[in-house]
Amino acid sequence: MGRTALKAGRNDGFGIGVTLRYVPEESKDKVISDEDVLGALLKVFQALFLNDFNKQSEILTVLPESVKSKYQDLLAVEHQWVKLLENRHQQQSIFKPEEILYKTLGFSVAQATSSLISAGKGVFVTKGLVPKGAVVSMYPGTVYQKYEPIFFQSIGNPFIFRCLDGVLIDGNNKGISKVVYRSCNGRDRLGPLKMSDSTWLTSEIHNPLAVGQYVNNCSNDRAANVCYQEFDVPAVFPIELKQYLPNIAYCYDKQSPLRCVVLVALRDIKQGEELFSNYYTIVS
Repeated sequence: MGRTALKAGRNDGFGIGVTLRYVPEESKDKVISDEDVLGALLKVFQALFLNDFNKQSEILTVLPESVKSKYQDLLAVEHQWVKLLENRHQQQSIFKPEEILYKTLGFSVAQATSSLISAGKGVFVTKGLVPKGAVVSMYPGTVYQKYEPIFFQSIGNPFIFRCLDGVLIDGNNKGISKVVYRSCNGRDRLGPLKMSDSTWLTSEIHNPLAVGQYVNNCSNDRAANVCYQEFDVPAVFPIELKQYLPNIAYCYDKQSPLRCVVLVALRDIKQGEELFSNYYTIVS
């Protein structure tokens, strides 16, 4: 299904020139379970944490001994981690984030010029094979409840995603959107513990999955190979791994789970293929 333009009425609360991505009502059924989404994210984030282990000293001081022991045990199992950990002067990550993604899930993805004419950036499978049902990327950005102000951030912004319940995610890494995200990121930090990842705003992305905002819509000759799926971060999510979540709430509310949106593979996707999703746009 190609891109569909709909007019938004006054009561939508958006201004002139607003483009909005959203999932159609008939797509509300989840392709994979929340447990599978959580498992995939934890697998990648834990590998990223271990890869950055020599930079986690401040965080480790505030974690329970049982949690610290778990990571030490995981490091001992991975001989390559142990060898590099012995180099006390090493300052850089052992592997690049995209290499960690490949090592963990068997594929890597990255931004590149889209194969669609005049589409700008796109997201491609750069290595390996994405199996059907895999979490292939995340949609980063500030999360707004439907009653929260987003008017100025939304003007001329093609990166606003609307969830089925009206929750909005602003995935723009420039202008007001960037300032808002950085502000919220600093607000929620607890000492050395970061509650979200802001590196998706830069060229040095720590979470290699945080490129979902650049996935282009399918066309008549390019069928969708991924779909959007909403995911609420559970209370049991390890606090030390939240530093890799590329989303943050506009207004802090510890009673409400953080909304994330992941992109799930609808079929096996081979190396070199571009990712295409299926979304409508609202233009007002």
